[in-house]
Formats: sequence, C-alpha cells, structure tokens
Amino acid sequence: MDNSTNEKVRCLIIGSGPAGYTAAIYASRANLNPVLYEGIQPGGQLTTTTEVENFPGYPNGITGPELMEDLKKQAVRFGADIRMGIATASDLSSAPYKITIDGEKVIESEAVIISTGATAKYLGIPDEQKYAGMGVSACATCDGFFYRKKIVAVVGGGDTACEEAIYLSGLAKQVYLIVRKPYLRASKVMQERVFNTPNIIVLFEHNTIGLFGESGVEGAHLIKKMGQPDEEKVDIAIDGFFLAIGHKPNSDIFKEWLETDEIGYIKTIPGTPRTTVPGVFAAGDVADPIYRQAITAAGSGCKAAIEAERYLSEIGK
Repeated sequence: MDNSTNEKVRCLIIGSGPAGYTAAIYASRANLNPVLYEGIQPGGQLTTTTEVENFPGYPNGITGPELMEDLKKQAVRFGADIRMGIATASDLSSAPYKITIDGEKVIESEAVIISTGATAKYLGIPDEQKYAGMGVSACATCDGFFYRKKIVAVVGGGDTACEEAIYLSGLAKQVYLIVRKPYLRASKVMQERVFNTPNIIVLFEHNTIGLFGESGVEGAHLIKKMGQPDEEKVDIAIDGFFLAIGHKPNSDIFKEWLETDEIGYIKTIPGTPRTTVPGVFAAGDVADPIYRQAITAAGSGCKAAIEAERYLSEIGK
C-alpha cells in the first residue's frame, strides 16, 4: 500500500458515544487536533434511549439523541474534526498506528482512543424492532423508572438478568424473569436474591416468540418447553420487555493487537484507560462490562484524552 496517500493525525478517536465525544472535547482543548469517526451508530447506544434522567446537569431529563447532539456540538466548538465513517481494520503493531476507515482510507495516528462501545444482544424477533422505544428496552437502569407500578418481563438467566429483575422489582408491581433453560446461570447469591424477591416470578423453560399490543407492548407470546411433547403456548400481559442476554463489545477489529476478556471487552490497566499497547487507549462500554452508564463512559473518555495528551508530549509528537 502506498503510505504517502495515508492521512496522518496526532490523535484519532474511534466511536462517538459519551466516551468518544468527551475524549474529543478534552483532546481539542489540549490542542491535539483530534479526528473522530462516528462509527455505525453516531451518538452510540444512547440515541436509542428516549429519556435520560440520570445524567448530572439535566434536572428535567433530556432525550438520548439531544444529549449526544449537545456533546457533539461542544466537541466541534473546540475544534474537533468529526467525520462520518466506520473503522473496518486496524494495525496496532507499531506507531504510528493505522486504522482503515470504510475499507479504503487509512489514517495513521500517534495516539488512538478506542470508544467503539457495545451493542445489546437481541433475541432477533421482528417485534423487538417494532416496539423499540415503545416498551422494549435493553437497559433497566435507563428505563425502569417509566414502569413504576406496572408489569414487566426480563429475558435472560445470567447475573445481568437477575440484577435487572431485582432492580425492576423495586419499581414495578411485578416482574417476570423469562429463562430459556430449566435453571439460572447466575451466581448463587444472585439466584437467592431473585427467589427471595416476592414480586419476581421466574418462568423457566420459556422462549419468547413475539410481543403484542396496540400502541406499545401489552404482552408477550411465550412457548413453554419448546420442542418437547408437552410444549404449550403461554401469553403474559406486560407493559415493558427488557432484554438482559448480554452485550457484545465492538472490539473485533482490535483483537489481534489488544487483550480482551472472553466476551470481547478490551482489557485496560486497572484504574486507567491504557491498553497494553502504548499510545492506544480504550474508553466507554468497549472496555466496561460492569457499569455501562453514560456518565462513567464520559469520565473514561476524559481520562483517555488526558492520557493521550501526556503520552504525545512524552514522545515529543
């Protein structure tokens, strides 16, 4: 490949949720002239959330898309170069690091901030898209508040599903936990907490095949003991349907160079956004299997930009 046609930058930010945009704000103010590529979902996961009520500084709440637009404007105001485009390949073998955009353009950068986020896993039934934002959610801490005194269902059998069910049980009148298997995969402690919560009903060996409702979710079509001789159709009345079958971090193109956990979250040096490759930092949900909040992502984006600035001044670039 002819390197002379590659664009050279000091600081490249990949991804555009709270982590990417915050990194861009800090990197711009530090005169790093950052270039940010927005990726598959400009604004990230928050753009699929209607109301954000837990981001500090917005006492009346704000919609996810508006919050992301505000962060973007703030980054642009300080001179960040924000572009449409998806990172499709990476070469982090030596600096300057090379990131391919949209399969064709190569950006060479001394410092790289990876803030590509994670994607909630869905069951893959068409009704999930049909009722997106109208009763279907992949984040109980984001949307649970809207289901006070209502009936909700959580899909999943791991720790996350149990956590979400317990969280929702404090708000909702009743919570169904829909589990495909005849047992919970969650840790013993979480299982006990679920079984000891009176308004959680665990539906073992149930598969969700559809949702129904006029102007939003009013119920779910389930099949009990799917594929067995005694299989039966079961309908439950619910107001909200929460997916808790995990998230997939968007880290595939970096796995050759960076250490990830078994799910794909990029491992960073504890307490920092530094990866094992000097000058490459990971911020936000791509490196955070635990908190996954807008505010923690923004905080890690700030850390990544500060680290990038220090790194660049140390290497004299």
